[in-house]
Amino acid sequence: MASADTTAGAGGMKKELTLFNFFTIGFGAIIGTGWVLLVGDWMILGGGPIPAMIAFALGAIMLVPIGMCFGELTAAIPISGGIIEYVDRTYGRKMGFFTGWMLLLGNAPLCPWEAIAISKLLSDRWSQLPGFGWMNSVKLYTIMGADVYLWPTLIALGFAILVIYLNFNGAGAAAKLSSFLTKALLTGMVLAMVISFATGSPSNALPVFSQVHDTGGGVTDTTATSLIGGIVAVLVMTPFFYAGFDTIPQQAEEASENLDWKKFGLVPAIALLASGIFYLICIYAFGTIIDWHELVKMSVPALAVLEHINIFFYVAMLVIATIGPLGPMNSFYGASARLLLAMGRKGMVPESFAKLDPKSGAPATGNKLMAALTLVGPFLGRNMLVPLTNVASLGFIFACMMAGFACWRLRKTEPDLPRPYKVNGGKFSIGCAIAAGLVIIGLMVVPFSPAALKPIEWAITVMWVLVGAVIILTVGRRPATEPRPGQTS
Repeated sequence: MASADTTAGAGGMKKELTLFNFFTIGFGAIIGTGWVLLVGDWMILGGGPIPAMIAFALGAIMLVPIGMCFGELTAAIPISGGIIEYVDRTYGRKMGFFTGWMLLLGNAPLCPWEAIAISKLLSDRWSQLPGFGWMNSVKLYTIMGADVYLWPTLIALGFAILVIYLNFNGAGAAAKLSSFLTKALLTGMVLAMVISFATGSPSNALPVFSQVHDTGGGVTDTTATSLIGGIVAVLVMTPFFYAGFDTIPQQAEEASENLDWKKFGLVPAIALLASGIFYLICIYAFGTIIDWHELVKMSVPALAVLEHINIFFYVAMLVIATIGPLGPMNSFYGASARLLLAMGRKGMVPESFAKLDPKSGAPATGNKLMAALTLVGPFLGRNMLVPLTNVASLGFIFACMMAGFACWRLRKTEPDLPRPYKVNGGKFSIGCAIAAGLVIIGLMVVPFSPAALKPIEWAITVMWVLVGAVIILTVGRRPATEPRPGQTS
């Protein structure tokens, strides 16, 4: 692809991302603020902190082979939106488009999702602080049973505009935000650890498994009836909270000229493992500060428990939690724009999506579309969080599974393709990646599964697939004219 080999000065993409930049892009996309908002829900669902920790550890282990597959494919074919190219050259043009389209479903909704999360924190937590009552002073409307307030919406829009501005200025500017947020999130983890060790006790996480029931304070029932059931209940939703390592390969075309691609191959897996350790520490820390049965009765327990211990620690964690969503928003924004860029280059969507900004080297049309989608987020209300979560999970894990299939097949069809990095464990690990994807997808689509999609989520998914079918059968009929990377035209 001619576009992939040019420099920013010649109208191509800037080559400026380092290994650390790629790590922070992935780590920031994975972590976000889910651990602050939902750690109590994980304990309820699993029947305690220990089942939740085991589930998150298993989730990371299951996804590491997928991360390594992305590493091998990206190091061999370092282009923007590479998943489309990997699947196109192994399973054909239509499957390449469909895989990219489903990954777009897994990435793009996360931008408005994070904007909603910021608005929720402002409305629920900041408004309760002395002097911040004005946050909820002007109600705009109610949507899907959720109230939308003026000031939280405007502030969330301000954060969204910052992310949009940085992405319009290129991957380098956006990467600086990811680097800063990674440090802030690690500070939050350390803060939780210190408070846990100073005031808590491991006995607060016991018994290993027990059910909790709705007490009228918003606490939901633990549906699992055993330790194994609790682990499985949490395990099936961990892919959503690990989604984000796939954003690393989508920006590979902007890697610095002297990047060590052999080391790059391990970055997605390292980001996954680092995120897994982060989650385990946070679940343990919050699950041992006080008796976890009491913790989960609180609204946003990770914040509420700190409010009772020390107001300074509470405000510090609240600040970290509020800026945390910028990490995933920033990473998924960039990845989605580059998926659209790849589709535009291949003629799968209108040609305008193949255009780059001549000054920043960033996707021009893709950035505009993502800006519009992101700015809608704060207006949707908090009750859109769950539907967006589940449909994004399905799109993400489908693309991950196809990356495994593409990695396997490419070993056979193009054995001489230069591969600076190869999956550790060879075809066994690639097979594990494929199996993990199949199992998780099965749990999401089988009706009796605890993670099965709800009717509204199926409606969103089906509509998305139908829109994609219309695009590929009309706009996308024109075959790609560019030679494939690693091949001649």
